[in-house]
Amino acid sequence: MLIAATNTAGKPRLGLAISKRMAKRAVDRNRIKRLARESFRINAQNLPDLDIVILARRATARADKGQLHASLTHMMRALAKPQRGKTDHG
Repeated sequence: MLIAATNTAGKPRLGLAISKRMAKRAVDRNRIKRLARESFRINAQNLPDLDIVILARRATARADKGQLHASLTHMMRALAKPQRGKTDHG
């Protein structure tokens, strides 16, 4: 799930909330964070000035790399398109 809000920093920023409750093993949390950062770096040039927080859900830890990458890419591209007041993507 992504939560986004406009910022005044002049660039998009990323925050991650990957708790032990959602992904028990550190290796799973780190994998999710690594893929999220990679997706953000790839899409950052197309994003408006937003503070983006990625919240992991239980299914996130069980998803494979391809599923996570596709999901993150889809959500980042949705943020890159002009939105009309909507700031929650999931």
